[in-house]
Amino acid sequence: MTRLARRLAVALSACALLAGGLVAGSLLSPLGGGPPRAVAGASSALAVAPGRAARAPARVPRGWNVVANVRGRAVAIYAHPGARRPARVLRRAGDAPLVLLVRARRRGWLRVLLPVRPNGARGWIRARDAALRADPYALTVALRARRLTLRRAGRVVLRVPIGVGRAATPTPRGLAYVTGLLRQPDPHGLYGPWAFGLSVYSPVLTSFGGGPGQVGIHGTNDPAAIGRDVSHGCIRLRNAAIERLARVLPLGTPVRIES
Repeated sequence: MTRLARRLAVALSACALLAGGLVAGSLLSPLGGGPPRAVAGASSALAVAPGRAARAPARVPRGWNVVANVRGRAVAIYAHPGARRPARVLRRAGDAPLVLLVRARRRGWLRVLLPVRPNGARGWIRARDAALRADPYALTVALRARRLTLRRAGRVVLRVPIGVGRAATPTPRGLAYVTGLLRQPDPHGLYGPWAFGLSVYSPVLTSFGGGPGQVGIHGTNDPAAIGRDVSHGCIRLRNAAIERLARVLPLGTPVRIES
């Protein structure tokens, strides 16, 4: 089990159900068949591995996004381009890729969304520290409607109902992105076959089950909970929907969570 798998297994526990849903608050508990397995992302043509990422074009087509695959095991984050010293350093967990969603580009620099608290935090990295790729996919989560929409190059390709956070433990709003993907040991278990980690955290839980309260998107063995406010903040899909997302979504795909 990689360090990323251990970290996400605990961190994503913030989305466990209180009643009859997840066991002891641990989202990715090994309930038989071994621990969850971290994987690099979907196998679509655009989900390329670090070191093989194609250079993103200077002008990205409308509806597409740019994702940075960090080249080394760590990347320095700067407050602004040209800063002499980094504000912080992000490190890869084990062999899992470290990806960042690019929000702006300046010569020699990239402004990126960071997978840290506070939600929505941004910083700058040197362009030479990452390989860029273009991603046509984007997710929108509508909390009141309890609906997830997948777009490819701006066109809707999937729209499904979801379960979201309860009033006391809401799903955070704002822009996030996919940071990791875990295959579950039992595809018919409490969390379905797959769980995506997101770059955002619970707005009310600073820790949960030993982790920092990271939010995720996962399947379920309780489809009756879909369409309800049931979790500690995570987004729950029917298993057929999470299977489809796992087949196509590259790491770094943006997730816009709206009211």
